[in-house]
Amino acid sequence: MAISKALTVNGQQVEISIDDADMPLLYALRENLGLHGPRFGCGLGQCGACTVHIDGKATRSCVTPLSALKPGNEVVTLEGLGSPQNPHPLQKAFIDEQAAQCGYCINGMIMEAAAFLAANKGKQPSAVEITRALAKNLCRCGTHARIVRAIQRV
Repeated sequence: MAISKALTVNGQQVEISIDDADMPLLYALRENLGLHGPRFGCGLGQCGACTVHIDGKATRSCVTPLSALKPGNEVVTLEGLGSPQNPHPLQKAFIDEQAAQCGYCINGMIMEAAAFLAANKGKQPSAVEITRALAKNLCRCGTHARIVRAIQRV
């Protein structure tokens, strides 16, 4: 039996039909809404590739069941952070610093960094603080120095 779930995603009210209320948010975003910014990595909430914002907080969507979302929660994916025509300053900085190699982790890195910067608004975080904030986001390509520089630009 299908269940209807209303969500606010990237500023838009959406309604999706699902069979399981405990379906991970990641699956609903990708499969039901066609948003491919959040990526499946480990499926355990450990790598960060699936990171989205829920009410401004960086959240692992692969381990967040749809049932955990309440009416009024705001979900933002990489697509909602900015657009190709009007990128978020962080997205632009990642491009300018060429911070991506394979690019698989970059969604999670940008979303985690955006939440970190928002929580530290008006501060100029050090490279060490940025590295600590991103410690739970995995990147096997080794572009960490460029990622940190991109975040420091913003």
